Amino acid sequence: MSDRLDDLERRIDELRAGVRTAMRARDAATARTLRAELRTAERAWDTLVSGQDDPAPADGSPAETVPDETGRGAGARTRAKGAGRGDGPRLVTVREQVHQALALLDAPAQARLIVAVSQAFFAGSIRSPQLTSLRRDEERSFRASPYGRPYYLCAALTDRLSPARGLLTVSTWPAERRVVGPLSPRVDFLTCALRVARHLGGLPGSLPDGNRLLARMARNIPGAGDDAFGPPDPGRVIEAASRELRVHTGRDTRDRAELAKRATSQLDEAAGLFGAATLSTVAKGRSTRVMRGGR
Repeated sequence: MSDRLDDLERRIDELRAGVRTAMRARDAATARTLRAELRTAERAWDTLVSGQDDPAPADGSPAETVPDETGRGAGARTRAKGAGRGDGPRLVTVREQVHQALALLDAPAQARLIVAVSQAFFAGSIRSPQLTSLRRDEERSFRASPYGRPYYLCAALTDRLSPARGLLTVSTWPAERRVVGPLSPRVDFLTCALRVARHLGGLPGSLPDGNRLLARMARNIPGAGDDAFGPPDPGRVIEAASRELRVHTGRDTRDRAELAKRATSQLDEAAGLFGAATLSTVAKGRSTRVMRGGR
């Protein structure tokens, strides 16, 4: 499986580069053909990572609608269970579903929360075990072809500059948001609750899965819940989470800025995204940067 993934990732990188070249040359026909091939390769990659059967069965099974970032059907994209090759409905891959959830949360998050957000707001189909292999595949892809993708799903970094267990971030986020200090778990939880509440409060109607998720989060925030039955009040959650955030944010911001500065100065590009496995990795990254600076 590993060799097959490597081959697919190389092919995906080649196709993306080809699409960019064709677009720069204003060759719409070639770009359209390459995009179709790219979608097929991404479907095959997602099938291998998820361990599922062929994502495009020939039995005519119906397509499943995946809401866009609004969490509603309007502007929804289609995830094909029975999509054809190339010109069929577009598959929303595992990594795209994870990216959708992290974009909503806007903070490092555990797999369980990512899965819950994806299922509640985007009709996602991801499972927690898939995220473990996904992070390893993202790192392997980056090391093989750095910055060959618009973004990478990477690990949050601890105060030892090692990957935080189970915490995922996005490579395009600032370094300060991809590191975690002593207060960061609480700050990130409150941030996620705030984002979920704001998203849920902005929807035109009730969303049962979203209400249940917010209710679970509200139980861990003083003053966010109430004794009444029924869906939680997003406004009350926002107020309670914001109040506690004001207590912790200053210290957490300083801690994270210091960690981000260390990571930037001591780690190479790959370790800066995916973490240093050992202290020797930190030392190696530091010496590499010194050598580059001395040239």
